[in-house]
Amino acid sequence: MSAEHTHLPPGVEVITTLPEATSRIPAGAEARTIRVTLSPGDPGAPPHRHPGPLFGYVTQGEILFELEGQPRVLKAGDALFEPGGDVIHYQGANNLPDAQSQLVVTMFAPPGTPVLTVVSAEELAARRHLRVTQP
Repeated sequence: MSAEHTHLPPGVEVITTLPEATSRIPAGAEARTIRVTLSPGDPGAPPHRHPGPLFGYVTQGEILFELEGQPRVLKAGDALFEPGGDVIHYQGANNLPDAQSQLVVTMFAPPGTPVLTVVSAEELAARRHLRVTQP
């Protein structure tokens, strides 16, 4: 634990720190806080990318979270980071067949940009070599 976190009041906990975060935030970006709620077994959005980085926290359940080359299961209490930009977000699925899952993220993106842009089948095929798990 770093020195700036040693004197926090009871009940306050730093979950994760990303020292390089500011270098990833686009100039003039706005912050957007987004809640994603997934019903049991929901596969989530199709493969997509975000216009800027996002930082988040799983508040409920389990999320199968896969970026290019980085598949993992996140459980309630786990933090997440996605760099945005060119990186493809393949999965953000509810990993539970019988319970809801939820996460809250804060995204930094240029004003007026979409929250996500779906990736074309052609681009997915061209970048297939970057994916660890194959469909």
